[in-house]
Amino acid sequence: MDKIRINLDTGLLNVADFCLSPNHDLRPEEEIIDLLVIHNISLPPGEFSGDAIEQFFMNTLDFTANPFYIDIRHMKVSAHLLIRRDGRVKQFVPFHLRAWHAGESQFESRARCNDFSIGIELEGADDIPYTSIQYAQLSAIAKQLMKSYPGISFDRIVGHCTIAPHRKTDPGPAFDWGYFFDLVEKEVSA
Repeated sequence: MDKIRINLDTGLLNVADFCLSPNHDLRPEEEIIDLLVIHNISLPPGEFSGDAIEQFFMNTLDFTANPFYIDIRHMKVSAHLLIRRDGRVKQFVPFHLRAWHAGESQFESRARCNDFSIGIELEGADDIPYTSIQYAQLSAIAKQLMKSYPGISFDRIVGHCTIAPHRKTDPGPAFDWGYFFDLVEKEVSA
């Protein structure tokens, strides 16, 4: 695996393919990035092939290709990163810009988590185990995010379910938080 680095001038991750999603905007002035939100996504749900996720984030998804897509046709969403099942990383929004990943959300009495968070999507589903390479990539990226954005600490890495508990369940019970935090701890100590 290549050494992961973040260019703070561009907000880009060196190991990610980059394709700018139209679903982003500026963060509020003076906002400090101090939260990392872990999500999951698969389109259609539970299927892990094809480029439907990328098309969805780029507003180019053919909504007639699957009956499930009709329910999401009105949505305009993105994430900073997507980590595929095979470990490939795609970046859709530079870290210093606001991705549209959290929706209506709150963390420690602060609403609108998109304003101060970075969102990472794992290709997956709540009840299907994630891959070892996804955990390895996610932990290495989390380490670099913590280094580049010191407001992000272990207690400020959460699931979408934490910031939108009445709407969201991801990354779900299949996500092994203990294993993930152990990997991050090893990355930070290295």
